[in-house]
Amino acid sequence: MRFSKEVAIITGAASGIGQSVAIQLASEGAYVVLVDLNSCEQTIQQLNGADYLECLGDIRDKEFVEATVSRTIEKFGEVHILVNNAGTCSRLDLEDMTLDQWDRDLDTNLKATFLFTQACVYPHMRDSGYGRIVNISSISGINGGVVSGGEKNGRSGPAYSASKGGVIALTRWVAKEVGKYGITCNSVAPGAVLTAITAGVAYDTSAQVIDRMGEPNDIAQAVMYFAHRKAGYATSQVLKVDGGYSIG
Repeated sequence: MRFSKEVAIITGAASGIGQSVAIQLASEGAYVVLVDLNSCEQTIQQLNGADYLECLGDIRDKEFVEATVSRTIEKFGEVHILVNNAGTCSRLDLEDMTLDQWDRDLDTNLKATFLFTQACVYPHMRDSGYGRIVNISSISGINGGVVSGGEKNGRSGPAYSASKGGVIALTRWVAKEVGKYGITCNSVAPGAVLTAITAGVAYDTSAQVIDRMGEPNDIAQAVMYFAHRKAGYATSQVLKVDGGYSIG
């Protein structure tokens, strides 16, 4: 049990990548804190009796974030792992991008990552001298958006790409700040993965080394590496998990 009795907070745990991460961590002994705007019942049903805490609310709200971390400490006593996964993705182009859509993506993808990181590190991870932070970014935060078609046409929008690029920059900044406390901070950058965000989007994977869409568990397995205690010498890293899309 690689994560026996470790406490992990996972945002966006109701479905997709967050759900897979939570189930995998729980299957290997972790106590999981399931954070989402929507019910995590489908995730809970797959935890096989593992201890959990469900916290439903808006991750863009500082008071909710702080309350979630406080509830985690009250129930489990400490927090070892934070997986900042929850995200939104608008697909409007630059000309049509609205301020509301821009703010939604930046606040959900980047601001919430900052809020949870701050609340977990100070004082909990810092005082315990240990922590693993894993931020889910995106290939779009590296190359400016992946071209797609289907019902939802075009690339992921400028707000999504900017927010995920910001997650990568924040990851590297935080890694430099918290290493002295025994905390690592890394990022996993998925390519096209079968989740609610990509539903109705057609990706041409024929040029990839691995000719298929990614599955949420493909990303979860990468998260497991960075979340493990033995990954103590890897920090500030961005691991692309994209089927080889970014090679060419």
